[in-house]
Amino acid sequence: MASPKQLPVSDKAFVAFAHLLADQAAKAAMPHFRKVIAVQDKGSTEDYDPVTVADRNAERAMSKLIAKTYPDHGVIGEEFGSRNETARYRWVLDPVDGTRAFIIGQPMWGTLIGLMDGANASVGMMAQPFTQERFWGSAAGAFWRQEGRSTRRIKSRTGLKLSEAILTCTAPQLVKGHEDAFGRVSNAARMTRFGGDCYNYCLLASGFVDIIIETGLKSYDVVALIPIIERAGGVITTWDGAPATDGGRIVASGDKRIHDQVLKMLQKG
Repeated sequence: MASPKQLPVSDKAFVAFAHLLADQAAKAAMPHFRKVIAVQDKGSTEDYDPVTVADRNAERAMSKLIAKTYPDHGVIGEEFGSRNETARYRWVLDPVDGTRAFIIGQPMWGTLIGLMDGANASVGMMAQPFTQERFWGSAAGAFWRQEGRSTRRIKSRTGLKLSEAILTCTAPQLVKGHEDAFGRVSNAARMTRFGGDCYNYCLLASGFVDIIIETGLKSYDVVALIPIIERAGGVITTWDGAPATDGGRIVASGDKRIHDQVLKMLQKG
């Protein structure tokens, strides 16, 4: 694995730029956190999908900076759609991943900033401005930093049995219709916990969570997380083992051997 000093100039520049985007998103979102805030529902009657001014302002601020700095790059955002989506480099943005957590004051949300290089997720960052944490992954590896503390490399947990693994999922609704498949893995694992949104994936990359199973994800929910998990030594795919970049039914594991076991269990019946 290359050291940060051996990184291609472009990757180093893109990681630095992701930090700038995270700064802009934090300035836009944090004034609204743990405040009385209007919430709109952009979903259907059956599917509550909240959005706030924090989501929209944060994405708008990031998109504006991308257009100014890299006008030839594409943008795929949750709130304002896509522009120049056939470009080689495309920034995939979820300004507040975990809006439900945001509106009830839980710090289990984050800003997701991913960069697609062709068909590959090359750089990814999850920034949590309330806890002042950032997790990111690139060709240099996967890293964590908190304000006032040194940057450190993170690594997923390996070498354990499925019976020792910790399974998480953001909410039971994310496996609705797949309860039997999820239940097979849950029954085999040591412990199952719900809640966490994007933060769970970073905990997996840091070695605290072992498996995440969810469905119905969009590209902006997952692209930023792929480099973090993979560079930390983990695996993230769809339930049928395909690349996770387009979202859908997603499973992430800290250990490839466990990942293969989980895929078989999810595909059974």
